Amino acid sequence: MNGSDKCALLINSLLELEEDIVLDHVTKCVQEGKDPFEIIEAAQEAMRQVGLRYEEGRYYISSMMMAGEIFRQVMEIIKPALVENTTGNGSGKILIGTVKGDIHDIGKNIFEILLNAYGFTVTNLGVNVPPDRFVEKAQEIKPDIISLSGLLTVSFGSMKDVVERIRNLEDGTLAQTPFLIGGGTVNEMVCAYVGADYWSTDAMVGVQLCQHIMNEKNQQPAS
Repeated sequence: MNGSDKCALLINSLLELEEDIVLDHVTKCVQEGKDPFEIIEAAQEAMRQVGLRYEEGRYYISSMMMAGEIFRQVMEIIKPALVENTTGNGSGKILIGTVKGDIHDIGKNIFEILLNAYGFTVTNLGVNVPPDRFVEKAQEIKPDIISLSGLLTVSFGSMKDVVERIRNLEDGTLAQTPFLIGGGTVNEMVCAYVGADYWSTDAMVGVQLCQHIMNEKNQQPAS
């Protein structure tokens, strides 16, 4: 079976919620040394199609949840191979979370795994995180970057609230902290509305942006 056939099998099996087949197939792919990023891409495509079926009324929320759980297990299987196949030294602290009003976490969790693989220290606040929690944790750990995740359009207002609250803290210590927003519906206009510095709809691009931010920060002369 060639690479494209294996990806098709993974996509179709996950789409049909065939848990045992998916996990067995992914395990074999890892054992054969298949590129973990190809597995992620195939699994993401399957999840995209699951979402379409839900929107079309062909899947209920229970099917969405089951697909998400299968996807989580896929990521656990490939995580060691992913770490082994990535190199880098992020040397930065990143605070991430899905904002209030949104519970989507698949993209955020992929982002976290990749950040860890590239040497970043990540604090993940989870989903449906209120602005006060972001402010509290940001003041505690003083992150180099804050990344806000959200898929629903209702989340954009929450993102904006978080950015404004942190940037306007009285002591000003976090006023210059860069914000990166992520999610399948974000774009340049959303980034401007929220007041963030960067945006991405792809986890790997998000990691590259974080590397860019840290490289620029490390090149700045000490004050």
